[in-house]
Amino acid sequence: MQYLLTITVDESVPGPQPGDEGFDEAAAAWAGYGKALAAAGVLIEGASLTPSGSATTVRLTLGHSPTVTDGPYVEAKEQLAGYYRIDAPDLDAALDWAGRIPLPFGVVEVRPVALFAADDGTPTPAQS
Repeated sequence: MQYLLTITVDESVPGPQPGDEGFDEAAAAWAGYGKALAAAGVLIEGASLTPSGSATTVRLTLGHSPTVTDGPYVEAKEQLAGYYRIDAPDLDAALDWAGRIPLPFGVVEVRPVALFAADDGTPTPAQS
């Protein structure tokens, strides 16, 4: 079953930048996590996102034209920073992988991925 692990962080608390003390260790931890996912055969895809200030939001409202604005949709302390989509046998395995993310602070949300069945359009859990 596929799961999406979304990573949210407080952007006002910056992580180490290239040249900072601890940057090389943090980068190695993230690279090691990605390699572990790949070696286990569970990694489908993953990506980091640019800071939320680079976002453009399209607001859809029934009966109205879309409204496009600069910036993130939600003004919140924590912003989406990246994700992994994995193929794990069950929720417990997905939670185990989420718990291994080398995140010093933040939140990882784990959700099953739903695909729409070709025959009747009913959402069903994504299968490997």
